[in-house]
Amino acid sequence: MEKTTQRAPRIDGHTLLAGVIGWPVAHSRSPLMHNFWLRKCAINGAYVPLPVRPGQFETAVRGLQAAGFRGVNVTIPHKESAYRIVDRLDRSAERSGSVNTLVFTDEGRIEGYSTDGDGFVANVEAHGIPVHGGRALLLGAGGAARAIAASLQDRGVSVIVANRTRARAETLAASLAGVTVVDWAHAGAALPECTLLVNTTSIGMEGAADGAFPMDLARADRALVVCDIVYVPRQTALLRQAAACGLRHVDGLGMLIHQAGLGFHKWFGVTPEIGPDVEALLDADLHASRTG
Repeated sequence: MEKTTQRAPRIDGHTLLAGVIGWPVAHSRSPLMHNFWLRKCAINGAYVPLPVRPGQFETAVRGLQAAGFRGVNVTIPHKESAYRIVDRLDRSAERSGSVNTLVFTDEGRIEGYSTDGDGFVANVEAHGIPVHGGRALLLGAGGAARAIAASLQDRGVSVIVANRTRARAETLAASLAGVTVVDWAHAGAALPECTLLVNTTSIGMEGAADGAFPMDLARADRALVVCDIVYVPRQTALLRQAAACGLRHVDGLGMLIHQAGLGFHKWFGVTPEIGPDVEALLDADLHASRTG
C-alpha cells in the first residue's frame, strides 16, 4: 500500500461517506483514525462525527442511507436501536447480541455487524499470542464482554464470566451456550486453570469509580495472558500488576484500532494497514486530551 502526502481531503460528488453516531460523540477517536486511513489509502472519502439525540436514531439512519452514506459506526446510547433497525444481522452481531457497525448496501438494505469480538482477538494475535483453545476468564458482562466471549468460543476457547452483579453474568451465559459463571468474589479461584484473563469492566479506566479485582495475579500460572480493553490509561493497574508478575499483557488501544479496520474495509473496500503510525497518532491524541 503506497503512502500519500497528508493533505486536506478533497470533498466532491464522488466522496464516499461514513461516520459514527452517538450522543455525545465529540470524544470519539474514530474520525481521527478513519480519516488518517482514507488519506493514507488515497481514497476519496470522509468519516464524520454524527451527534444524534436519543429517540432520533432511526430518522437519522434513514436520512444518512438516503443521502448515500456507505454506513456508520454506532456507539452509546444507540446500540440497541441499531440491533432493531437492521434488515440483516451478520453472524457476529447475532452471536454477540449487539451491533456497532451498520453497512448500507447498494440494494437499499441495512446490514448489522459487531466488530468488537474479532477486533479483540486480532489485537491479541497481533501481539504474537495465538487465540485457540484454552480457557478464558472474562471480568464483566456487558456488550463488549458478550462480543469477546462469542469470538473466543468460535476459536475453541472455553469461557468463564464473573461480574459484580451475578444476574448480568447469568444473562450473558444464557445467551451463549457453554459459558459458565463464577461469583465475582470467588473469580480468583478459577484463575489457575485459565490461559487468558480479560477485563471488560470500567475498573481502572480514567475517571471511572474506584474498584478492585477479586484476585492476586501472583498466584496465576506463568503462561497466563492478561488483557484489558480499557485504553485510557493504556497501562491500567491490572496491566501494571501483570507486568510486575512477569505475565504477558495486552492493552486495549489495539482492539479499538483493529475493530475499526474491520468496518473501514466494509465501507471503503480496502483493508487499512494497522501499524505503529496509527497507534502513535491515537496515543498522542489521548495524551494531549489528558494534559491539555
